[in-house]
Amino acid sequence: MGMETVFVSRYEQRVKLVEDVVKDNSSLSAEEAHALAIRLLRTLEEIPEKVR
Repeated sequence: MGMETVFVSRYEQRVKLVEDVVKDNSSLSAEEAHALAIRLLRTLEEIPEKVR
């Protein structure tokens, strides 16, 4: 029996991290927290690196 390795991108890891924080600190559903996590990350990625 071999273990199958599942690839998870760094972006997916960041989405999951933000999603977990949102779920832990709000009454949003998992689906709503996931959607908000994606929006938050997209917004942060649009900020120029010099400003971050």
